[in-house]
Amino acid sequence: MIEGRATARYVRGSAQKAGLVLDLIRGQDVDKAMARLRFARKGVAKDVEKVLRSAVANAQQKEDGGGELEALYVQECFADQGPTLKRIRAAPMGRAFQIKKRTTHLTVRVGQRPDRVSVVTRVGEPDAPSVPQKEAGTVESAGAVQKKAVRKVAKKKTAKKKIIRRTTRDSTKTGTVRRKTTEQSRDK
Repeated sequence: MIEGRATARYVRGSAQKAGLVLDLIRGQDVDKAMARLRFARKGVAKDVEKVLRSAVANAQQKEDGGGELEALYVQECFADQGPTLKRIRAAPMGRAFQIKKRTTHLTVRVGQRPDRVSVVTRVGEPDAPSVPQKEAGTVESAGAVQKKAVRKVAKKKTAKKKIIRRTTRDSTKTGTVRRKTTEQSRDK
């Protein structure tokens, strides 16, 4: 099985923005991934394309020069956060603003798609489905309906309370306001 990996470290740009570009090519064939990166409108796409080309070259090198570029696809790609360069910019009234120049580490791994293997139980018989189908009248489906009915009954039993706030003036000379809260249950 052909497999290759490449990493570019300390690439200028944030890992979050690089992750947006890497999401475009994850799981794609190498040819389609190269085409997407070539026409992507993000600045980090050129750096990702370089890393992808390097990963493909590493995979071909492991396979001793012979390479089936069509059989490779992007198995895994991710962007890790690198060190942040911190700079200071002058601000009004003697203050200073901090500028963070972020870096990222790009990693791309390419490999050959695994061959799909189908299991034949007996010659001449069709393959049985791997997961048994649930029927409408089974015990499992009846249990699910019963649970839903219990939830509906429980919701109806809980009484909804309405809170009424009334303000009344105190009878003393200060004129302070007292608030009374009363709870009433409303039945529908």
